[in-house]
Amino acid sequence: MPNPTAALLVIGDEILSGRTRDANMYHLAQELTKHGIDLKEVRVVSDDADAITAAVKALSAGYEHVFTSGGIGPTHDDITADCVAAAFGAPIDVRDDARAVLEAHYDKQGIELNDARLRMARIPQGATLIDNPVSAAPGFSLQNVHVMAGVPSIFQAMVESLLPTLTGGAPIQSVTLRITRGEGDIAGPLGRLASEYPDLSFGSYPFIQNGAYGANVVIRGPDAAALETARGKLAALFEGDTA
Repeated sequence: MPNPTAALLVIGDEILSGRTRDANMYHLAQELTKHGIDLKEVRVVSDDADAITAAVKALSAGYEHVFTSGGIGPTHDDITADCVAAAFGAPIDVRDDARAVLEAHYDKQGIELNDARLRMARIPQGATLIDNPVSAAPGFSLQNVHVMAGVPSIFQAMVESLLPTLTGGAPIQSVTLRITRGEGDIAGPLGRLASEYPDLSFGSYPFIQNGAYGANVVIRGPDAAALETARGKLAALFEGDTA
């Protein structure tokens, strides 16, 4: 049975403007690989309600899981929760369970739970909360969409809370072979080998070193024995030009 598929929707003008470098895709890709969920697409959209809602609808229809990053804070441009609710036609308002989480957190610090902070307790009807052990404000899952914060430390903590609740498949493993020949030389044999192993993924990543061309070929898949067999066949094809 194939592994579940997933997409990541990164939300925020700061990403598209280049002001902030996204770290959440890198972290999520690693964690999903370990959990046996195949990340198939990453999409970045601005803080625009129509764009976010349309992207949520499209990705939700195309993949078994959609993870979102960004736009669930206390400011006016934090509109992700509303957009996800709109995508599924779900009512949204301050929820008692989310409010209780925030009240406990801010009471402990002696900080007022003002209207701005209370916005983070607005959760769509029917959603399940995602625990946030860093700053308390919860994320949520609505149908197959999992909504999380954009701050990397909080995003990572939410992923850690969420993943054990999701059914994964076989963890994806990989092997790498460094070939000191140009891609034009290896393309034909590599393509024929890849066709022998339809359950494995073959990727060629070129480099130039000391003026000479080469490629790192990465083979990925859930079956360790098949990976090693394919790697051995590839090494035999380019004997003397591998590392």
